[in-house]
Amino acid sequence: MPAHPATAPPHAAPDAAADPGPRRICAMLVDDDDRLLHGLSRILKVRGIDSVAFTDGPPALDRLRAEPDAFDVIVCDVQMPAMNGLDVLRHASQIAPDVPVVMLTADRSAETAVAALKAGAFNYLTKPPANPDEVIEVLSRATAYGRLQRRTAELERRIAVSERYGDLVGASAPMRALFETIEQIAKLDVCVLVTGETGTGKELVARAIHQRSRRAARPFLPLNCGAIPETLVDSELFGHARGAFTGAVEDRAGAFERANGGTLFLDEIGDIAPAVQVRLLRVLQEGEITPVGGSRAVPVDVRVIAATWSDLDEAVEAGQFRADLFYRLNVVSLEVPPLRQRADDIPLLATHFVAKHAARMGRPAPAIGEAAMDALAAYHWPGNVRELENAVQRALALTPGDTIEPAALPPQVTGRRTARRADTDGGDGWDWADGLPYAEARKLAAERFERAYLTRLLRATRGNISEASRRAGVDRSNLRRILTRVGIAASAFRDAAG
Repeated sequence: MPAHPATAPPHAAPDAAADPGPRRICAMLVDDDDRLLHGLSRILKVRGIDSVAFTDGPPALDRLRAEPDAFDVIVCDVQMPAMNGLDVLRHASQIAPDVPVVMLTADRSAETAVAALKAGAFNYLTKPPANPDEVIEVLSRATAYGRLQRRTAELERRIAVSERYGDLVGASAPMRALFETIEQIAKLDVCVLVTGETGTGKELVARAIHQRSRRAARPFLPLNCGAIPETLVDSELFGHARGAFTGAVEDRAGAFERANGGTLFLDEIGDIAPAVQVRLLRVLQEGEITPVGGSRAVPVDVRVIAATWSDLDEAVEAGQFRADLFYRLNVVSLEVPPLRQRADDIPLLATHFVAKHAARMGRPAPAIGEAAMDALAAYHWPGNVRELENAVQRALALTPGDTIEPAALPPQVTGRRTARRADTDGGDGWDWADGLPYAEARKLAAERFERAYLTRLLRATRGNISEASRRAGVDRSNLRRILTRVGIAASAFRDAAG
């Protein structure tokens, strides 16, 4: 009889009233020795592993073709009469390349083991297996490896789907909807307002729109309005004439002239002063600018894409933002979802950032271990995609090997808390710095302080930037710049307060 269902079939229907939970591990066993098959099946059953046994290679391969996703590991004898185990291994690798194969051999010579490993086997066991713990240990490692291979293959497939959007990576339903909207509005030569929390990728959305528009061959110029001192915003946007103010020693083109024919991306548009709002409205209405201190109007042909993390509707109602400018900018609006609303994309993004930054470092990209990936997927990411990218960069710097483990991730991601220690070496919770070079430890310490300080500040002020700025003694634009750099979104604290 060619097949023996050694335990309950791997896809037996569960009790409708019960939660089936994750699927149990299932092993395919292939050996012409019935007694050995039953012995192996018993070992696996005791450890909670399902198995399906075959006494010959061809029927085993037929089953694998019919259900390539049903098995987590294959255990196969090397010497069998109809088809030898190495042939089974080669065929199985073509049918289900992500299912690892462990070979069984009665030959204790190194030659047979080497031949099996060269043919692509994950590992081998001598038969009859005398140590059940060794069998379980080898199969557990094989199944973990297989899961990692399958996860990597799926991520690579999903990255291939979304790679035409550069760093704007995602395959979740919210991101598919966003990509569809980008394609629809790119050809419309109208103003676009992009909203979303800090770190979600609003500039990437604007760049994707530009690259798909008729202006793609012309400049794309990003300008962060919140990072420009209020006294210089006019000059940055519209340029200035020589002698317009102290230090203006020559004529200088502003952002609108430099982006002429292309797209101007105005980030944090809600931060511009009322007087600048008036001039910006005039440019959008008339298609021309007048440099500061100049007397001649300069025609410009620019598509404006603006972005904000704040609620401009609320700012209009409060009289802080002109309603007519808001309507001019908000011809089409797009909202970029926060990372917590598209958690399915976290493995995809993490893998993308590992590959991106490993290439920049000139090193092979390490895999993200299962425990590390689980930690990334479980974290709430208040700083969104920017915070995730920073975490991946840190993990790469702390991972010399080929697998990123949880210890390389930031403590806030894994939930680790260092033991507090007060001793003569000035410890008091600095265990994390042990073994790090001084410069790296100093940098990480500064990052930890900034994140802790800003988190407490925003929690205390319920995400109110003006109040946080007053308490910190830092002007609003500088505070925004710091928050952007460390990947913290003030809006997340307003949500929590509500």
